[in-house]
Amino acid sequence: MPRPRTVRLAAPPPRSAVTLEPFRDPVIIKGVEAHLTATDKPDDGTLLSRTRAGDRAAFGELVDRHKDALVGYLTRLVGCPDNAEDLAQETFLRLYEHRDRYVERGRLGGYLYTIATNLVRSRERQKKRRRLLRSVFISPNGHGHDPPQQAALLVDELQETLGKAVASLPVHYRVPLVLHEIEGWSYKEIGALSHCREGTVKSRIHRGRKLLKGKLGPYWRGDRSA
Repeated sequence: MPRPRTVRLAAPPPRSAVTLEPFRDPVIIKGVEAHLTATDKPDDGTLLSRTRAGDRAAFGELVDRHKDALVGYLTRLVGCPDNAEDLAQETFLRLYEHRDRYVERGRLGGYLYTIATNLVRSRERQKKRRRLLRSVFISPNGHGHDPPQQAALLVDELQETLGKAVASLPVHYRVPLVLHEIEGWSYKEIGALSHCREGTVKSRIHRGRKLLKGKLGPYWRGDRSA
């Protein structure tokens, strides 16, 4: 009976002979490095926790991470890069001031957009209040009188006074005045809401302006103590 053939297995190559050339491809190396770098970066929640603990560098990293996208968003909203940057700075300031209120859900970017959008809305309301103020100081024939210089130096106080004056108007004057001058409604739209004719709406707005001018008389005359 013939003896079975012996199968000789080749010995494994020595470890020193194993080549790593396929893993030295620069594309592969770059991808691995990028992956390691990304995984090494702390997430927004971690950075905010460090910020709460007093780590200002962590907050600076948050700003660097989100500022470009936020400024781009605001620029599209307001149409002016300079104003967008100012609003972005104010947004991050609000985030820092209220850092303890934020609950991490992996949506810090969306939270920043919400703050920024509210700031834009607030500025728009301020512009509309100034438009209402100008309408009070403009005569019916279209010729305006410049408010006194003293009032120009006290804009914040005047705006607060204006708000209180508007709130004190009778409702049937206040509603059409605010809807037209601040919200931008047409006479027709206000008439439909109030169930009255456009002429009545115009008359009430005119009367509301006159009442406001009377309440803001001290500013009109440049005499705040009156």
